[in-house]
Amino acid sequence: MSEATANAGDLTGRRILVPESRDLELFARMMEQHGALCVRCPMVKILDLDDPAPARDWLDRLLAGAFDDVILLTGEGLRRLMTVARADGREAAVVAALGRARVLVRGPKPVKALRELGLSAHRVAPAPTTDGVIQALAEEDLTGRTVGVQLYPDNPNAVLLDAVRARGGVPVAVTPYRYASDSETGAVEDAIRDMAAGRFDFVAFTASPQVRRLQEVAEARGLLDALRGGLANTRIAAVGPVVAEAVVALGGTVAVAPESTFHMKPLVNAIRDLLARG
Repeated sequence: MSEATANAGDLTGRRILVPESRDLELFARMMEQHGALCVRCPMVKILDLDDPAPARDWLDRLLAGAFDDVILLTGEGLRRLMTVARADGREAAVVAALGRARVLVRGPKPVKALRELGLSAHRVAPAPTTDGVIQALAEEDLTGRTVGVQLYPDNPNAVLLDAVRARGGVPVAVTPYRYASDSETGAVEDAIRDMAAGRFDFVAFTASPQVRRLQEVAEARGLLDALRGGLANTRIAAVGPVVAEAVVALGGTVAVAPESTFHMKPLVNAIRDLLARG
């Protein structure tokens, strides 16, 4: 598509593949208001656990005062834990227990989730990544302390748990929600083929599971070469470093990402800035 279709960051005529699920319409409208033609292909849905017992057990330990520290990796994780607490009639008690612990968070989303409960973080990681959390842990003495660690699905994060142990702590992990495939496999397959044919100007990834879903479908349908070709033919926008790492692991190259604030609006602005530079 000709660069003449974009004027000073205008997205008019740009076809953008949008794999977002939870905030799909919000994200698509952010780009459509600048003239983009968004192709919606939601990849991943976030669901409650089929069996909330592991989350309930973790909350039992929190309420018993077993956790000296709590690490929150995602805002969604805290909200899902509170959903379990609310169902059990223990919401106020869980909020109070979190308020008594030292809480370390990975980034702005768990900060926001804490604020919704009237709480604040003891420490925020310098970068919203596992490495950032580990860097923050390097400044904490965890000797003899038990640390509740909220993980996210499909990542047991042994590196982080080992880092807690290396600082003298005992980690107790919980994964309070799960991912489910959202789009029909056929729609994802069509998106891969369209990427390979160069029919998109950008694909805008907002979460690493979206990248993994593309890979899973490509492997299942014999389209890995097409996916690699599509990643080469399509400029890739990534909302932050975790997503960028997933893209690189798949063999792609990230063309644009926000420099510091890893949200959807800064991602849209980063795409527009890239176009404005030509």
